[in-house]
Amino acid sequence: MKHWKIGEVARLSGISLRALRHYDEIGLLSPGQRSDAGYRLYTRAELERLSHIKVLRSIGWSLEQIRECLTNADFSPQKLIQIHRANLAQRIAAEQKLLARLESLAARMQEQEISPEEFLQWMEEITMIEKYYSAEQLAELEERKNTVGQARIKEVEAQWPILMDEVRAAIERGDDPKSPASRELARRWQSLVEEFTGGNPGIRESLNNVYENESHVGGMDVEAMRPLFDFISQASS
Repeated sequence: MKHWKIGEVARLSGISLRALRHYDEIGLLSPGQRSDAGYRLYTRAELERLSHIKVLRSIGWSLEQIRECLTNADFSPQKLIQIHRANLAQRIAAEQKLLARLESLAARMQEQEISPEEFLQWMEEITMIEKYYSAEQLAELEERKNTVGQARIKEVEAQWPILMDEVRAAIERGDDPKSPASRELARRWQSLVEEFTGGNPGIRESLNNVYENESHVGGMDVEAMRPLFDFISQASS
């Protein structure tokens, strides 16, 4: 039976030695054998499993999700193809929506002059969305938007400025984040976040990454909002 050393596997797969060692440590991909000197030796079966891991990682799955998938009794290469096809279809749908938005912008630019500030803000939002959200997440957000409806979306958008003003006022008064009133503010805040994420922890993590790493989001000064985030975090804990 042919075996591959870890260095060979890293070179063939494009996955770093560090990652391969980590996969072994967490039980995601362990070598089939060890040499007399203790070196990792991979068999064809492990290389096939690694190819499955690469596919699932490429579509944004976490290592824990991949492990659950690969250890499921129902898993098969055919199942992997189905997952990949579904993800590709979602990516195509997301690209088609982006194309529609670009066409809409182009039409607007033909009908009226758009200020440079508006154009740059629009492009910034598009770039940010693609940077932080996977195609699968974007498809889910689009589906949720259709389910919730424009009326409710506008209601939520109207509630955010009011709630943020209330949180600012609480901070200025020196309110205790652990007080019942502060906890109620945090509850309302988390409820509005839930409206957006639909309870999907992956989307919530992507949303948090946006606000942690960007200084402006949708025209808002995120740096000025950080005290609000800190207050809500304390009130929620």
